[in-house]
Amino acid sequence: MPSPTDLLSLAEAWLADDPDPNTRAELAAVLESARASDEAALADLADRFSGFLEFGTAGLRGALGAGPNRMNRVVVIRAAAGLTAYVKERVDPEPTVVIGFDARYNSDVFARDTAAVVTAAGGRALVLPRPLPTPVLAFAIGHLGADAGVMVTASHNPPQDNGYKVYLGDGSQIVPPADSEIAAHIAAVTGAASVPLATTGWETLDDRLLDAYVRTAASVVAPDSPRDLSVVHTALHGVGSDTVLRAFAAAGFPEPQAVLTQSAPDPEFPTVSFPNPEEPGAIDAALAQAEKVRPDIVIANDPDADRCAVAVEDEQGWRMLRGDEVGALLGQHIINRGVDPDGAHTVLARSIVSSRLLGAMAEAAGLPAQETLTGFKWIGRVPGLRFGYEEALGYCVDPANVPDKDGVTAALLVAELAATLKSQGRTLLDLLDDLARAHGVHQTDAFSVRVEDLSLIGIVMQRLRDRPPAELGGVSVTSVEDLAEGAGGLPPTEGLRYLLADDTRVIVRPSGTEPKLKVYLEAIVPVDGGARVPVDPDHGDGDSDALATARAEAARRLATVRATMEELTRT
Repeated sequence: MPSPTDLLSLAEAWLADDPDPNTRAELAAVLESARASDEAALADLADRFSGFLEFGTAGLRGALGAGPNRMNRVVVIRAAAGLTAYVKERVDPEPTVVIGFDARYNSDVFARDTAAVVTAAGGRALVLPRPLPTPVLAFAIGHLGADAGVMVTASHNPPQDNGYKVYLGDGSQIVPPADSEIAAHIAAVTGAASVPLATTGWETLDDRLLDAYVRTAASVVAPDSPRDLSVVHTALHGVGSDTVLRAFAAAGFPEPQAVLTQSAPDPEFPTVSFPNPEEPGAIDAALAQAEKVRPDIVIANDPDADRCAVAVEDEQGWRMLRGDEVGALLGQHIINRGVDPDGAHTVLARSIVSSRLLGAMAEAAGLPAQETLTGFKWIGRVPGLRFGYEEALGYCVDPANVPDKDGVTAALLVAELAATLKSQGRTLLDLLDDLARAHGVHQTDAFSVRVEDLSLIGIVMQRLRDRPPAELGGVSVTSVEDLAEGAGGLPPTEGLRYLLADDTRVIVRPSGTEPKLKVYLEAIVPVDGGARVPVDPDHGDGDSDALATARAEAARRLATVRATMEELTRT
């Protein structure tokens, strides 16, 4: 850690380089207190200047504020300069870069700075017309033939955060070694003041780009499929509401009933403590509205609308489906429709932490399946991809046009499936029952260990490596794979995977976007002795007791293993 004297010098140098009067004033106030030996101010400076935000396969993401360990104009200008230099060197000396942004604080400012850097460097910068979903930016890269794309968003992070997501010309997020090569170019930028900034010259796109996205999104549903469906939709104060409504109208569905308190973009996210549909309470307002208006389903998008959550009503009331459940439903819907008439796009892909059910479904359908590392930077690059998903509510249903997770097209395909089942007198839950009967109950669970000190994650991971458990939840561990060694033919990634004697699977890995350790659990229990039956709408309910018994056993296994893992991952 730098000494107090060095901290003061670093802060003074940063002040001289910062073009933003707001962050200059913020840092000047901290600096003044630190000069007076205020311990809190010195600790604040130490955190701000502990190093630059790390540029990786998720780009940049962090709290807004002054200093290299925050999201601010200096960090963004340097990142834009490094990215532009990389693309000029590797792709085109006069690159085209398309830039999108959401409605978070400073997203428009960071987008404009990026455009100014690209333009001054001799490139062509194309800026989306207003705050729009991340999938629109991912679509725009291929649609406009751009060499790279930037989306300014922190997705589902807390209000104080922002981020900088980078795509290359294939429309997928960056993967190694591009991330480290771009990071090296960023590190070569000595300061924001040394980066030329154009004052004009970039192009602000008009609504024709959004119109093209909406038309393409609407085409994911079949023209003759049922459309009778009522939907409650929440955008969680993000940028998805208008685009979702337009896409549903273009596809011929009735207009979803918006949760009005959450439909307009608001960077404060005032009605939720954490704007992530996965978090407890995040979609309570939508579920409360559903109790009143009785829709067929509830759909929620995260703030940049690249994720899609679905809630349904069962005997206990409204509940949100797990990401793995929605992934299986969409996978079966795509299988039923016929994955690709020309046979070029047939692969069903899932991330390593997602349920193994999709692989069983693919095998039963005679289709190839692939497991990837976590993140759509990997899923979107699977050759021959027809459908890919990860348990964190991310689904790619139109990889030819958006090789990334897309909460808008996923919502449309869920709506088509729900409407199709409704026309048969059935529901999404009925199809989940069919899948369990056909392939066994695949029940999943997950929990996170949030930390203030990131070093604690490394301590827990090393402890698990040094003392690998012989059993979990009273069941023997039959295999331990260190994912950092490239297990299963996958590229190395930080994490551990355990397989138990009863086929329960446990994966432990650090989050790639938030300060937490994540633990993923899956239990598989055959129904009625494991006899496989077809996924058949006319299948009777005579085995409902066997299905309930299998689910209860899966829940028991998960609960006991989770209790053990909570102890083993305690910080």
